[in-house]
Formats: sequence, structure tokens, C-alpha cells
Amino acid sequence: MTHSFFRPPETDRYALRNVTVPTCLVEGALTDSRDDLVRADLMLDRGRIEAIEPAGRLPAESGPDLDGSMVLPGMVDCHTHLDKGHIWPRQANPTGDGAGASMATQRDRQARWHAEDVRQRMEFGLAAAYARGVVAIRTHLDSLAPQADISFPVFREVRERWAGRVDLQVSSIAPLDVFLTDEGRRLADTVAESGGRLGCVTRSTRFPAEPMPPDLDEALVRVFRLAAERGLDLDLHVDESTDPRAGALIRVARTAVAEDFAGRILCGHCTALALQDDQTIEQTIAACKDAGIDIVSLPTVNMYLQDRSPSARTPRWRGVTVLHEMKAAGLRVAVAGDNCRDPFYAYGDHDMLDTFTQAVKILHFDHPLGDWIRAATSSPAEIMGIDRGVLEAGAAADLLVLKARNYSEMLARSQFDRTVLRAGRAIDTTPPDYRLLDELMSPAPA
Repeated sequence: MTHSFFRPPETDRYALRNVTVPTCLVEGALTDSRDDLVRADLMLDRGRIEAIEPAGRLPAESGPDLDGSMVLPGMVDCHTHLDKGHIWPRQANPTGDGAGASMATQRDRQARWHAEDVRQRMEFGLAAAYARGVVAIRTHLDSLAPQADISFPVFREVRERWAGRVDLQVSSIAPLDVFLTDEGRRLADTVAESGGRLGCVTRSTRFPAEPMPPDLDEALVRVFRLAAERGLDLDLHVDESTDPRAGALIRVARTAVAEDFAGRILCGHCTALALQDDQTIEQTIAACKDAGIDIVSLPTVNMYLQDRSPSARTPRWRGVTVLHEMKAAGLRVAVAGDNCRDPFYAYGDHDMLDTFTQAVKILHFDHPLGDWIRAATSSPAEIMGIDRGVLEAGAAADLLVLKARNYSEMLARSQFDRTVLRAGRAIDTTPPDYRLLDELMSPAPA
């Protein structure tokens, strides 16, 4: 085991007494909430939460007194790219911007992304996430031919192998205009066979310099209809741009209403909206609410990519969307990890607690923190349609136990000594060694 500060009893039934939990994540009536947190006793039995009581209700012999240590449900990451992960050592992005990332990824994909390469990197990412206490992930898979025929079978095998450890979902990602071709129809069939979500980027290969390509509306209709015909939800990369002319989000919302689309719709990034005028922002958010669209922000990655300059120029904006306004208007919003050690983001470790901690600082989720912890727990779980992210009787005892006793302590210091419980038992929180990937990092063949 690594340096977890706490080891639970090796019994099927025990209590975590005198812990601190986020009020917004507790199902049931707990009083005496302070700073959006409440003290509680949790009784665990045979891998599940049996009961949650006000602190002091359970007897001392039932389990250890944790002196206010925070307990969180397992974290949920609803937007990642496990197929891209950990290629930075062999394929860096010299410019650090989105265009450089796309070109570098394309080079690496064409040269290296055979099935075993994708599998090893995908499983490395899952091992890291598992060690950090992540219980569910939705990954996008690069899907331009011939990659879909390689990566989706690998994903299905990995999903089966990781069942019971990390709940896995999948979405395609391809340029929007692909769905105007027969390749797009075949991709939709592949997604359906894999139980996935149909996904794309709101950019066109035919008009690469256009933030609002002329084929946008036609292609959006086609995507919605392909999804509807197969009963698929949608997961779209939308307006990930520093160009304020990028306004595909409102077109997505209007298409959803016009098509009377019955599935779920998740839109990621939406960074250009933050550069538009207040009236456009209000109209776009209202249209998203009418369409029932959920939003996920990728704060660490977009702060890294957006507003970079090849010269020694300081970035002028944070590169994130208007998440406060969206949440205030009633949209369901989340944050997620996105890329990890690849040309789109040179850093990261699949740690959603770290992602949330950084999101608090990047997006000003603080003063007060309120219920923003939901953005990394219950909200992405609801978006994914899974029973995760809350603390309630009957839920799996898949928990994070932190030494920190409140948000101030949690956000001020990295929680590397967290205890991760799965089915009530402490797991090894040692992250996988990067040396496991060494054989994949040799120079690409000519």
C-alpha cells in the first residue's frame, strides 16, 4: 500500500464515525450543516453503505473515530480520451495550442495506434484513475477510418476486463462532415454495436479554417437522425475555440428541438461562448435549456490550450466556458479531466479530485463553494445515467477518505495520502509506474 493515512478494519461490517461529508451529496436529512458540510457516521456492511446517521449516533465499538476527515463518493469523469493518453513522451506538441495538438496526434495515430498500443495506454490510464478513486469514465475514441475498426473492439474488451472496477462508457469523435458520408453511417453502426454515444466535433474537414462551416446545419441534422434511428445519445465537442465567431452550440440546441430528439445530449468545451456578448450568451443558454442539453467544461486542458501565442505573450483569458451562468439558468453542468499526457495536454494523472481542485481555482467555484462538488460527482453520474456520485443507504461503499477535514484543507494541499475504499475495503493507491509504457515510447517507424 502507498501512504494512505487510514486503514479501515478488515471486517465486513464497520462504521466510519465522526466524518465530514458534503451536504449536497447526502441523501437524507442531516442537520447542523456548516460551510456546506455536515458531520456524520457512516455504517458500512458487506461492501455497501447501510446507513448514514448524524455524528455521534453510532457507538464507539462500531468503528474508528476519524476526527472530521472528509468522505466523498467515488469520483466520476464524464469526458476523457483514454486512446490518446500518455503519448507525450513520443509525440509532444511543440506549439502547445490546439492546431499543434491536432497535427501531432494525427502523426502519432497514423504511425502507432495499433490495437495493442491503444490497449496498453488505455489500461494504464484506467489503473491510474482507479488508484485515485475514480469509479466511472466516459472516453471518446478517435474514429476516423480506419481507427474506429481498431479502437472500438479494444474498448469493448477493456470494458469487460474492468467491469466491477471502473464503469466505462464510450463515444465516437470525428469531424462533423464525416456524417454526411457513408463512413459516418458505418461509424454510427459501430457506436451502436458498442453500446456507445454518437459524438463528433463541430468542425468540418472540408472547411478547416471556418469556425461555422457552411455544411454545419446539414451535418448536424444528419448526426441527430443517425443517432435517433439507432436510439443513441449524443456527446459533442462544441466550439472549442478562441474565435468568438464559433457559435455552433445554439445551432445544436435548435437542431435538437427541431428534430424532437429524445436522447440525452452532452456538449463539451463550448469555450468560444465566453468571448461572445451577453445577449448571445443568454440566447444560447436559453436554447440549451429548451433542448435539455448538459454541459461539461474541461478546465485544465482548455486553460492549457486556449489563447496561447508563439511569442512571449501572457494569455488573456482562462479558456473556459460560462459555467456559472449555465448552472444558474438550470442547466446540468460538470467538469472532467479530458486529455492526459498527450499533445492536447502535457500533464494530468486521471485524478478527478485534482481536476475538481483546479476547477475551483480556474472557474471561481468558491466563496461560497456551495454545491459545486456535484460537478465532479453526482452531476456527471446523472449525465452518464448511472447510480454514482452520492452518499446514500444502499449505495456501494466506493469512497474516498481524506485526511482533510473541510474544503479549506482539501483545496490547499494535494490529497495524495487519501484512502480509497472499494466495496468497503482499502485498495492499493499506488499509481502505475510510467516504466510500464517504456516499450511503447521508442521512435515511430519511418
